[in-house]
Amino acid sequence: MNIILLGPPGAGKGTQASQLVETRGMIQLSTGDMLRAAVKAGTAVGLKAKAVMDAGELVSDEIVSGIIGEALDALPLTTGVIFDGYPRTAAQAHALDDILSTRGRTLDFVIELEVDEAQLIERIVGRYTCAKCGAGYHDTFKKPRVAGVCDVCGSTEFKRRPDDNAETVRTRMAEYRAKTAPILPIYEARGLVRRVDGMADIAHVSAAIDAILGAMG
Repeated sequence: MNIILLGPPGAGKGTQASQLVETRGMIQLSTGDMLRAAVKAGTAVGLKAKAVMDAGELVSDEIVSGIIGEALDALPLTTGVIFDGYPRTAAQAHALDDILSTRGRTLDFVIELEVDEAQLIERIVGRYTCAKCGAGYHDTFKKPRVAGVCDVCGSTEFKRRPDDNAETVRTRMAEYRAKTAPILPIYEARGLVRRVDGMADIAHVSAAIDAILGAMG
């Protein structure tokens, strides 16, 4: 089974991909991670990518396609794949068709985690962690049992990510919409798109994705 998992930052895409890796033995192919790995390993495509990046240029679709092809060649056909961060353009979507078909694979589903922008902003802006042990908290949804004291280690120091602010979240959402707008119609026309409420709790989102994938038997 091969799927594309879509969703803006903060929608829980990483969490759901990790669950699929754990429960279904799927492999998550993240283009950024694969590029770094190919460069480090010094593969033919990795060397091409390194030369381009060293020159301060953007890696071409051809190189990205080559890296995805290399990753798929290393996997048994029976291993399912989650594509993360690719495709982002219509050209990449068509390239992915070729990459899969030449390896006897097909794309089964494009699953989009839908979010409510206002709720997503509240979810992200309210996040903070214990500065000592990293335990996660939220201003509204998960406060420490004793105000200002970490439940796990008792520390009284907390920190927030500097980019967890409303303006950054809105920018990320706009970028996401701009990137997915060209590819969703392609997959909708093929009847591959399924949408899941990304604002539900993690277990509900996982169950909804499981129900979709379960249709594959």
